[in-house]
Amino acid sequence: MTDYLRDIVARTTREPGLTRALFELRLEAARRPELRAALGGVLRRGYADDVAHHTAAGLPGGAYEVALLHYAVDGLLLDLLTTSIDAGFDTDQVVSDLVSRLVGDATG
Repeated sequence: MTDYLRDIVARTTREPGLTRALFELRLEAARRPELRAALGGVLRRGYADDVAHHTAAGLPGGAYEVALLHYAVDGLLLDLLTTSIDAGFDTDQVVSDLVSRLVGDATG
């Protein structure tokens, strides 16, 4: 689980412009109802796919834990790819601790 989230963070920070664009699109969707409807559907399908993958892979937790991980990783990515709080913590350790504290499995 930890390795899976580390891979997600690595992939999304490797092309930071794409992830920043998604954040910007989500902010714009908050202002435009037609975009909110379209983007919301895409995001909900992605979340449902993530839950299905999580369950099929036998990873700990369920839909709620996947949502918690989304919320936590989105915040981490926002900090890594925009103006940071610059807390000075190692990203790999942060990911490991997020998994450990949210689903109780810090091993890869």
